[in-house]
Amino acid sequence: MPETLNAAPPLRSLLYMPASNTRAVDKARTLPCDAVALDLEDAVAPEMKDAARTSLVEALAEGGFGHRGLIARINPLGSLWGKADLLALAGCPLDAILAPKVNDAADVVALSVAMDGAGYDPAVRLWVMIETPQAVLALERIAAAAKVSRLAGFVLGLNDLAKETGMAQVPGRAGFVPVMVQALMAARAYGLVVLDGVCNAIDDPARLEDECAQARALGFDGKTLIHPSQIEIANHVFAPGEGEVAEAQAIVTAFADPANAGKGALKVGGKMAELLHRDMAERLLAKAAAIAAR
Repeated sequence: MPETLNAAPPLRSLLYMPASNTRAVDKARTLPCDAVALDLEDAVAPEMKDAARTSLVEALAEGGFGHRGLIARINPLGSLWGKADLLALAGCPLDAILAPKVNDAADVVALSVAMDGAGYDPAVRLWVMIETPQAVLALERIAAAAKVSRLAGFVLGLNDLAKETGMAQVPGRAGFVPVMVQALMAARAYGLVVLDGVCNAIDDPARLEDECAQARALGFDGKTLIHPSQIEIANHVFAPGEGEVAEAQAIVTAFADPANAGKGALKVGGKMAELLHRDMAERLLAKAAAIAAR
């Protein structure tokens, strides 16, 4: 099992905030999201790119984001602004760089090499957007690049994928489920974090909750968000419930009982539990504890 699965800090909610909006960035320091994606790409108009980059570097230097993971989404490396973004952010206190419009493993390696050349701390990871048909067709190869690069995460970009393919973003997201499953499989095969795409329906909390529940059931670590009002729902859905915690604790306790030493399967709460269920229960309890510590 990839060691990153539930071993890293919780990433139930990743909120996009435009780096060009200083008030929004200030507000991000107070919100209960697990991580913030300070955005230089889609949320910033072309004429504001340079100013947004400068503001982002200043905001990161100022700090004050507390426990929140800090991710900076740059412009595509081949764009007018991508290289400048990458160079300017070297040395900033970040957890990851999020790169859009990645199409294949070669793009991942090029980004990682560029980060190395710019002098990024080895602890700063690379996350990539899965948002093009080419990326979907190359999911396994892209994930495998983690073995030779800084790659540590996938973020789905379903809005861009809908634009490129004509797939409809309807409730239930039936057309996107195969992509979600393949992204999850590729991510888990190589120990990557994987986050669901955004829900555009800001005024439809029921739809957001459905999407979060769907993504969690598929195994995703959390969801990307576009508005602070969406944080509470994402945090709730992606957190273990009281019943789940109680069941997990019962499984761990049963296997820890000296009377059950050496047993590979036990009946716990009317269900058969094997060692793999104990391992899953331990991860769930670790995640619940990490969330409680927030």
